[in-house]
Amino acid sequence: MFRISKEFHFSASHQLEHLPADHQCARLHGHNYIVVVELAAAELNEDGFVRDYHELKPLKTYIDDTFDHRHLNDVLDVPSTAENMAKHFFDWCRARWPETSAVKVSETPKTWAEYRP
Repeated sequence: MFRISKEFHFSASHQLEHLPADHQCARLHGHNYIVVVELAAAELNEDGFVRDYHELKPLKTYIDDTFDHRHLNDVLDVPSTAENMAKHFFDWCRARWPETSAVKVSETPKTWAEYRP
């Protein structure tokens, strides 16, 4: 299996209001997020790619227009956890690129959430 990945960055605020008031994530705060999309294929296309990286530019546009410097509680219909965001980005990517195999989201340099069916 061939695998490629590409990394995207954005900054946003959020608040996990469903958590107890004394939980740090219940307070308004922000992160410098990293999103990594992975695509996989058993065979390469005629150009020798899983998919040309340039074809992933719509994800950058979507992130920049919808998520960057936004309040995620206003963007997502589910709690804005890294896990829910990984699933959201996975579904968005899979609808465009069937080779999408996983999406990882980082809120801090030491924490990652991944959605992989």
